[in-house]
Amino acid sequence: MVRIPVRCFANAGQVFHPFIGHNIIPGTIPIGTLLYHGTTRNAIPSEPEWTSTDPEHSLCFALGDGVGWHLTLAATRPLKVLYFDGSSAAKVPEGTMDIQDIIAWGEVQPERILDEDSRITDLCRWGKEFGIDGFARMEMDFEVMLCDFTAGVEVVSFLHVRVLWKDTNGFPPNRPVPAPGPDIWNRIVEAMHSGSWHNHHPGESRIVLDLAGLVSLYDIALAPSLVPVRAGLERQDHRVLGISSEDISQLMRKLTEVISRPDPGSGIDWKALTHVIVDRYADRLELVRHLLNFTSSDSQELLQRAKLVQTQLRVMLAPYLLDATVVPSADTPGLHPLQWASPMFRLCATTHTTAMTYQVPLMTPSERLLLKAIEDIMREICRVTTKMWAVGVTSGFDTLFPIELDGEPDVAQIMNDWRQDTQKLMSWLDWSIWIKCRPACGPEEICYLPTWPLNAPTPRQPPQDPQNTTDAPAEVNHLADQVGHPPEGSAIADAFSSIETPMEEWKRPQPKCVRRLPPYQF
Repeated sequence: MVRIPVRCFANAGQVFHPFIGHNIIPGTIPIGTLLYHGTTRNAIPSEPEWTSTDPEHSLCFALGDGVGWHLTLAATRPLKVLYFDGSSAAKVPEGTMDIQDIIAWGEVQPERILDEDSRITDLCRWGKEFGIDGFARMEMDFEVMLCDFTAGVEVVSFLHVRVLWKDTNGFPPNRPVPAPGPDIWNRIVEAMHSGSWHNHHPGESRIVLDLAGLVSLYDIALAPSLVPVRAGLERQDHRVLGISSEDISQLMRKLTEVISRPDPGSGIDWKALTHVIVDRYADRLELVRHLLNFTSSDSQELLQRAKLVQTQLRVMLAPYLLDATVVPSADTPGLHPLQWASPMFRLCATTHTTAMTYQVPLMTPSERLLLKAIEDIMREICRVTTKMWAVGVTSGFDTLFPIELDGEPDVAQIMNDWRQDTQKLMSWLDWSIWIKCRPACGPEEICYLPTWPLNAPTPRQPPQDPQNTTDAPAEVNHLADQVGHPPEGSAIADAFSSIETPMEEWKRPQPKCVRRLPPYQF
């Protein structure tokens, strides 16, 4: 069963799903799209540098002594990019940079987590042959590692902006570094807030992904060496470290083929199809799970709740409920008790993809992988929901298909079985649309999923910043104006890596409401 796009197709280009990416997707940034770059220097970059898709993010890099420079660029032609999925800009040792390391350096190099200058330089050097303009990644918000600030973009403005309160006296060298003030926290919160706009459908629409060119390391034909590496591990613990040199070579050949291909593929809108599937089933499965979260010692209450669940199951299968359906009695010999429901299952599982089989000769290999994944997803959704519905019918819960019962059904056991089936299905699908704050956040809050750099554990043994003469992280000094110009692209929010979070909570984060107004708390 092909699992990869269970996550990728539903979440591509969305902020609200961590963590370690396994997919590379070519894309374009349309003409007229704005990109932003914040800096402490009065100079437009002449080397590869980082840009953001939202100014709230880039302004975090324009601190200096309270003022900085903010560059706005506009794409003058479609910019060719590669998108690394997951939290691919997070500087943590769990493997977020694995795929980038392979492309830049030919192997995973965990000790170079923070070697971002070399990473962007070597990625751009590799991509130049293929006309790649940049690489898209995600942290609190999306960023584009732009290879050339003079190619395919024009300057809209380059402004000297007031970012924070400006201390005209500066800080004496022997004076303690002040604690981050509310203005700094406001910048951080607004960067998070702008990122939250892309949490769910349609995701980051300014980066248009070409799913017909998806390259996935969950494709076991592409990277079979990772199968034993991932065996027994939860999804959050999967990473690319451990891939064989043979599979690395195969990956690079595949990537070269995808980004060089002249064939646009079948023309199927895979993103639209996958969102249709998510729209049809996500909130309905969530409602079923909610209804099943119920216990009662009153048998009539339990029966009424089971009938409510049955109605929702029938809603999901409504387009496929054949009038000719005959529900056999339980003692009919030679039949599996649920075999009568198989026509509904087949219709449910294949309706979205049957017509596409005629397009297979026109599909790219990536599209065929997507088709197989969607077929597997629909088969599993329909297998589980049809089985649950059919059990409800044979238990006398369905008013549309009434039957005569021989004895009373064990409603409590049926509800328990349904609960387990629903939870297993939703865990397997793992759709980002189900990541939300419960209860919903108030108007002064945003729903925040702990992610890098806030609440993140500090990378082990980070390289020393030669400009850092204290024990504080380099970016803390940057924020407090204790050093000169920091390395371009170092994130303001690295200053708050001291906001420690237990590793388990970091690796398996849960959304929570955080304030958009003072007093801030994470």
